[in-house]
Formats: sequence, C-alpha cells, structure tokens
Amino acid sequence: MPTSTPEEPLPSRRQLRAQHAAAEAAAEQAAAGESQAAPHPATVATDGALVPPWASESVEPTTVGTDFRTAHESGDSGRGRADRRSLLADEPPREKRSHKGAWGCLIVMVVLAVLVAGGYFFLKGPISQIIAATQGPADFTTEEAASGEDVVVMIHGGDGGSDITSTLVDRGVVKSFDAFYTLLLQATPEPVFQPGAYQLKTKMVASTALDALLADGTRLSQAVVVPEGTAAVDVLQSISEGTDIPLADLQAAAANVGSFGLPPEATTLEGFLFPATYTFSPGDTAQVVLQAMVDRQYEALDSAGVAVADRWSTIVLASLIQREAGVSDDFYKVSRVFLNRLDPAQWESGLLQSDATVAYGTGKTHLVTTTNAERGDAGNPYNTYVHPGMLVGPISNPGDVAIDAALHPADGSWLFFVTVNLDTRETVFSTTVVEHDAAVVVWQNWMREHPEYG
Repeated sequence: MPTSTPEEPLPSRRQLRAQHAAAEAAAEQAAAGESQAAPHPATVATDGALVPPWASESVEPTTVGTDFRTAHESGDSGRGRADRRSLLADEPPREKRSHKGAWGCLIVMVVLAVLVAGGYFFLKGPISQIIAATQGPADFTTEEAASGEDVVVMIHGGDGGSDITSTLVDRGVVKSFDAFYTLLLQATPEPVFQPGAYQLKTKMVASTALDALLADGTRLSQAVVVPEGTAAVDVLQSISEGTDIPLADLQAAAANVGSFGLPPEATTLEGFLFPATYTFSPGDTAQVVLQAMVDRQYEALDSAGVAVADRWSTIVLASLIQREAGVSDDFYKVSRVFLNRLDPAQWESGLLQSDATVAYGTGKTHLVTTTNAERGDAGNPYNTYVHPGMLVGPISNPGDVAIDAALHPADGSWLFFVTVNLDTRETVFSTTVVEHDAAVVVWQNWMREHPEYG
C-alpha cells in the first residue's frame, strides 16, 4: 500500500478499493486453495463500504488506539500522519461536557449563602433578646467586684427607684440599669432609702449594692457628693440632705454673694461650688460649708493657671461646656464650637444656640432640651437663641476637665454638634449645615429606636 506524505493528496475511496482488491487477489494466490480470505476485523464500516482501519468511520475506540499506535511505532511516518488525519476527521465528535451543572451548583450555593446571611441579620435581634432574657441583665461578677474601689453616692430626697438606679450606673456601682432596677421591683417589702451620702464600692453585684444601701452604717454622716455640672440650687439641696444644716440656712447664706470673695460680675454662687465629695464636721455652719466649696473651686482655677482677672470668663464658658459635652474627649471640641460661633467671620449671627442655657433660664436645671416657645422667649436672659454673644453667667458648676477645655479648645472649624447616642454619649461634630442635618437624622433614628428617652 502506497504511503502518502503531507505534501501529497490523500488517496480517494475508489483508489483505496482498487488497492484493497489487488491485495485480496494476492492473498488468494498465496493461500493456494483457500476459497475466501477472512476480512480484517476492523474493515467493515457502518455503511458497508470497505475502508482501511485508519479511514473507517465506525472503528471501535480500542481498535483505533491499537492501529494508531502500531503505525506510529513501525516507523511508517507517512501513513501515520494519514492515519491521524483520517482518524481525527472521521472519529465521531465527542460529546461536550455541559457546564450547566456546575453553574447550577454555584447558583444554589450562592442562594443558600444569601439566605443564611439574611436569616442571621433578620434573627439577630430576636436571638439577642432571647439570650438576654435567658441570661438576665448585665451584672458585675464576684470576680469583677473584687477590684472595686471606694465611692460615695448621693441619694436625694424625692428620688424614685429609677433615679437611684441611674445614679448607681453613672457612678459605676452597678453594671446596668436593669440589673438593679429589676431587684427593686421584685423586693418585698418595697425598699425605703434615706437621703444622704452612702459609702459604696464600684463594680458591685446588683444584689450586694441593694443590701449595702439598706444596711446600717453605710449612710455617712456629714458627707456631701456634688457631681460635675450640678446647678447651685441642687448643690444646696444635697448639702442639706447630707448634713444637719437646714436648707433655709443654706439659701440665706448663699444669697449673701459678696461674702465669698467672688468676681464682681457674680450675682449668685453658680459656677463656684466645685464638684467633689465633701465630709464636714458636726456643727459646721452654712457659711463654712459653702466657703469650703468656693475655696476648692479657686484651687482648681489656680492649678489650671487661670489669672484672677479671668476667673469669671473661664467659669462661664466651662459651665456651658460641662452641660453640653458628653465624654471627656468631646469637651475640647465643644469648647471650639462655641468659640467659633463667637467669631463673626465664621458665624455671623453670634448666637450660641444652646438648649442647655435656655433650659437653665426656665429653671429646668436637669434638662438640655427645650420647646419652640422656650427658644423664642426673649425674656429669658439665658436664651442664646435670641441673645447673641457669651452667656450672662454660669449655668452649672464645672469640674477640672471643663475648665481645661475652656482654656485649651481643640483645633477645628466645627460649628455644630449633636449627640447621636444618649447611652454612649457619642457626639458628631460638623462644619456645614448639610453634615449637621445628616447627623441629626442619625440622632432622630436612634430616638425612635429608644422611645424611653423621649
């Protein structure tokens, strides 16, 4: 059988038949008497035509592999090339693998992942509530309580259970509001607390704190706690509750402003009763007690490097910062906001627009929120929505941090701030109205989620 090279044309089917017939005739002569030669096992095609194995259109895969390998190994390179070309051309097309199955699996996996993630976020709240209900409110452990430190807590006359609980949380005595308040609601008979100062520890287990408040000897005699930002009228009440001095005596002594050596601008003791924990001796008069607090404020001003001539302006600004700021780090930013608003180049109206000042002028010393009518009242001298410039006087008794912030405001161009989370006291500071409005939306959303603060 002639070989063909890549340059020569492949033989036609007719030529192949002729060549095969000649080969059969030669085989018959060589067989010497055999009547018929057996056909090659792989020469029958499906259409009945006789073709060589490498040209067959219906060669079994095992035969194709054997013939191709044999042709290649025999050294007949020409026929091997033809074999390969014929086999590749005539081999039934292989069924392509479908990728639809793989894509389908991938899609299913993605959908499942999305469903799982969505279910997690959807059920996160309910699951957290179930866990909280099962585990109970957050409370300090006995191990944590072992590292507690001494602290004096003031309970005022008229304080309800929620007021007392809030005080304990603020002073770090109990870990959460619910941990202590739940005990109060469950206690039988209902606990009765005496106004005054109590010696406690920080990080107390709620039940231990309740027992301590009701135990004999916990209430201190002649002790007073004045928290930062407390207004003077409330300081006098605390002194009366923690000592044997009648409130009327304290009010009369406080009215004699000139006897305490205050700056000439002062018309009350507001701003000059330093917030701290005090212990007085039995028999101390109202004048002695109040003078001790004024002297302590002067010590704070002197330690901060405030000149005598600057005491008034420093205390006024510090009292505003103390009432408006949340966490200590924000005191310095709040200070900068108010100073920027006093700069005509940055804030043309000169209005500080502080709700805390308006509330103070209405006598609501515990609030920092106001109504539209209150903000529009020009008869309130502390109304910074109507009266431009610095306050006419202090609105609280500031501590060391507020005084330092008044002296060393942070650098910044902020003109607005809003507390967006009343639990954490997180505050957002803004330079433009657009930024501020966006922060207000965050605050409003938080308030909607926490109606108890409304």
